[in-house]
Amino acid sequence: MDTLNSFQQATKIIIKIGSSLLVNSKTGQLNAKWLRTLAEDIDYLKQQGKQVVIVSSGSIALGRRILEFPEGKLSLEQTQASAACGQIKLAGMYEEILKPFGHKTAQILLTLDDNDNRKRFLNARATMSTLLAMGVVPIINENDSIATDEIRFGDNDRLAAQVSVMIGADILVLFSDVDGLYDKDPRKHSEAVRLETVSSVDSKIFAMAGSTGTDLSSGGMKTKLIAARTAIKAGCAMVISEGKVNHPVQHLLKGGNCTWFIPEHDPQIARKHWIASMKPKGSVYIDDGAVQALQSGKSLLPAGVHKVVGTFGRGDAVEIISRKGERLGAGLIRYNKTESELIKGHKSSEIEQILSFPGRAALIHRDDMSW
Repeated sequence: MDTLNSFQQATKIIIKIGSSLLVNSKTGQLNAKWLRTLAEDIDYLKQQGKQVVIVSSGSIALGRRILEFPEGKLSLEQTQASAACGQIKLAGMYEEILKPFGHKTAQILLTLDDNDNRKRFLNARATMSTLLAMGVVPIINENDSIATDEIRFGDNDRLAAQVSVMIGADILVLFSDVDGLYDKDPRKHSEAVRLETVSSVDSKIFAMAGSTGTDLSSGGMKTKLIAARTAIKAGCAMVISEGKVNHPVQHLLKGGNCTWFIPEHDPQIARKHWIASMKPKGSVYIDDGAVQALQSGKSLLPAGVHKVVGTFGRGDAVEIISRKGERLGAGLIRYNKTESELIKGHKSSEIEQILSFPGRAALIHRDDMSW
């Protein structure tokens, strides 16, 4: 796969940074020089017009030093306390390294459950979309200070993949202390061969994963493969690459060792398939003007809706039906049944007056629609 060409064509790029890259395992301090080169790489991508999201581990590794916990395995309570202290330093560090380039940062803490709850999914997606449109670099981490199982399983790899689903990313880069997927553990087998590309994450691929991991990182190759399976299903290409080198993005672009995971569809098509596969909880009937608007690629506004049927909550899938009763498509609705009934037929500017809170202009956003 042509790495340089893939990056040139991409619009949204997610970069996942592991703890072992951020923090010196001996001193517990940030790898300052490496971070400066990462900032230069991010600036390079931004200068190319790319939208960049950083999913970063490291809060626990930093926090345990701040709290002066001894070496060795931490209890769950100690781990969560470390995350709470370390997250402040982690967010401040990204702000500090990107500020000289004129890039604003924002911190977003998520859990795996945020992707399963469609109401929170839509909220998080809207927030990230707004930040990216404004040129901000979101810094995302697992909400480790309150999470339980997520900490034990090192799910920032999977979290990064779910963010790729959330925002419709084109490329997910997992920078790690390994330079790709090998057919066997290269630490034990000198004849191990690195895979250049993977098109299907099946049982044979999982068997190659082994148990790679480091003292600072709770993730391993298997979590990366789970992430790959999620990403490529959503139409997002994923690459595992060596991250310990300075300027890791430039290193990758210049032909550095890596393994690419190839999606079957682009993100938009994959997302439409996902929405179309959902069981609808209700229906919205729209007028001819709304039909024309949707055919032009616009969102569905309340003004174009004349009838609402079913029992649904915010973020549920609903059918979109014409006055003639023809099923036109499906979408994730931004209001529940009661709210939709109240605002149907009204202008978006009237939503706040009707519902007593400032809602979103569209009933169903065009990006949340399978048409």
